[in-house]
Amino acid sequence: METSKLEALLTEYAELEQRLADPGVHADQANARKLGRRYAELAPIVRTARELDQAQSDLDTAREFAAEDAAFAEEADQLAESIPVLESKLTELLLPRDPHDGSDVLLEVKSGEGGEESALFAGNLLRMYLRFAERQGWRAEVLDKTESDLGGYKDATVAIKAKAGDTSPDGVWSRLKFEGGVHRVQRVPVTESQGRVHTSAAGVLVYPEPEEVEVEVDEKDLRIDVYRSSGPGGQSVNTTDSAVRVTHLPTGIVVSCQNEKSQLQNKQRAIQVLKARLQALAEEEAEREASEARRSQVRTVDRSERIRTYNFPENRISDHRVNYKAYNLDQVLDGDLDAVVAALLSADRKERLAL
Repeated sequence: METSKLEALLTEYAELEQRLADPGVHADQANARKLGRRYAELAPIVRTARELDQAQSDLDTAREFAAEDAAFAEEADQLAESIPVLESKLTELLLPRDPHDGSDVLLEVKSGEGGEESALFAGNLLRMYLRFAERQGWRAEVLDKTESDLGGYKDATVAIKAKAGDTSPDGVWSRLKFEGGVHRVQRVPVTESQGRVHTSAAGVLVYPEPEEVEVEVDEKDLRIDVYRSSGPGGQSVNTTDSAVRVTHLPTGIVVSCQNEKSQLQNKQRAIQVLKARLQALAEEEAEREASEARRSQVRTVDRSERIRTYNFPENRISDHRVNYKAYNLDQVLDGDLDAVVAALLSADRKERLAL
């Protein structure tokens, strides 16, 4: 356990406590939320450190009086057993954290090879994430979507945000960051007349939503196109050119948004998604240059590989990165992702402890 690091965190916690007690700090809500999140992140460390100090102090006292009173001897034994547990807990709390864990996310679902079946599966995934967000009390908003002829989705983008005022260090990103990758489905498609099981896939991309100051975008690097919003099969759903397509010329990244009521709102939301993609791109480049320096992710998570299989005939879900398997696929698709997420978080924790 790094004593100097712990002392620095205890000092930071005390300073944050004083700053958050200042009414003037709360005039800037964004900054107050950032400080509050950091304060909440440090709180378990401070609480555990204090419990450990108290247990060590009580142990010294109990041992001092153990020869005179058997009750103190028994208490000393109990305290001696609790101290290693507290030390282990504190060591885990001091592990490096993903700096985006408290962030909201932008999540994209895209159909892959497999035509309509892939688009229908992408729709299943989108509903799964929306239901999961609802179960967590989060706010979810579909920013853009392109529907297929049979009611699936060729692609869809959704913003998922924590409850208003939530300063928990474990936000939306901490629970959805491992969802990015190729999701495979095995089932009998609605278009299959002979009842044969087919395999197709859809892709999921997840980005932490950046703070306004994190990513700068030069307007000169953007091409803005406006067009009429459309529904399934290209059907127009309004009579004004309110949908917006933003192209980032230096990278070629294209973002569309048509879900807001005005062209300005769609432009703002599209640029917000663009910033998230640019931030993720920058972090991926940094990871390639210094992959061994990053300790906040499960090493086995590779977004370019198949991460999960959804087998409908067996009602089975399998996550191939952590060898997770369960036979409650129907419940998972209804938003009950807790056990899957817990398995991924557990693997992440073990990986970081092993470093």
